[in-house]
Amino acid sequence: MTVPHVQAEPLWTVDDVSRYLKASRSWVYQKAEAGLLPSLRIGGLLRFDPVVVQAWAREEMNSPAVLPMPRSAP
Repeated sequence: MTVPHVQAEPLWTVDDVSRYLKASRSWVYQKAEAGLLPSLRIGGLLRFDPVVVQAWAREEMNSPAVLPMPRSAP
């Protein structure tokens, strides 16, 4: 049985994600380390699946930027 070869997009580095999101490298590191930005740890390297980062960015863009403040009781 042969396994079909799937041409996967190479994993992104912090620099790649930073360019894609137009964010600083430190922001990318902070979000990834906090578990807020999907990432992979390969040894000591931090890598990102481009498809997952792009889907994550679309979800972030569709979420409300400002949450409504709860009304105080009269």
